[in-house]
Amino acid sequence: MKSLFTLLIATSFFFSTPAIDMIDFLRAYTADHYNKQAFGEFLYVSIKDQKMYHIQDWKVEREYIVSTAALGAGSLSGSNKTPTGLHTIAAKYGDGLQEGAILKARQFTGKIARIYTDSTDVEVDDVTTRILWLKGEEEGINKGYNAQGKKVDSYQRYIYIHGTPEEGMLGKPASHGCVRMKNSDVIELYERVGKGVKVLILDK
Repeated sequence: MKSLFTLLIATSFFFSTPAIDMIDFLRAYTADHYNKQAFGEFLYVSIKDQKMYHIQDWKVEREYIVSTAALGAGSLSGSNKTPTGLHTIAAKYGDGLQEGAILKARQFTGKIARIYTDSTDVEVDDVTTRILWLKGEEEGINKGYNAQGKKVDSYQRYIYIHGTPEEGMLGKPASHGCVRMKNSDVIELYERVGKGVKVLILDK
C-alpha cells in the first residue's frame, strides 16, 4: 500500500510539473516585458505546443488544442503567419450561432460547414462558429508599422481566434495566420472571456 501511495504521489507530481513550469515562465516573462497587473486573466497561445491556455490568477482554468499558421510566426501584413506578442480581444462575433456556422466579414452567411475530424485539408479556409478579433498592443511588433516601415498590425490583418471545419488538423500548424479552434471549444471560450481580455502569443 505504501509503495502504491508513493507511486500515485510521484505520478501526480510528474503531470503537474509542466503546468507549474509554464506558470513560472509566464510570471517572469510578463514581469520583464509588460505591466504585470494586466494579467489577472489572460489567454496564452503557445505556438510551439499548439495549445492555448485560459489563465486566471496564475492558474490554468482551461487548456485547448489549437492550430496556428502553417508558415510559422510572423507579423508582416500578407505573410500568412501568426503574430506574436501581446494582444487584446477587441471584438466578438457569432452570438448564438450553431456549430459550423460559416462567417464571412464577421457576418453569418446562412451556411453550415461540414466538419472534418480526419486530416482533410479543405480548399476554402472557412471561419466558423465564433470570432474573437485580436488587436495588437505592441507598436512596431503587432501594431502599426515596424522600424522598416512595413505594416505589422494584427487588427488590420484580421487575426482572429475562430472555429474551423478542419478539426482533424488541430494540434499542428495549419492556418493562414489566425488561431483555429475546435468549434465546441470556441463556443466555450467565447462564453468564458470578454472583450478586453489579454492574449499573449509566443513562439515558445
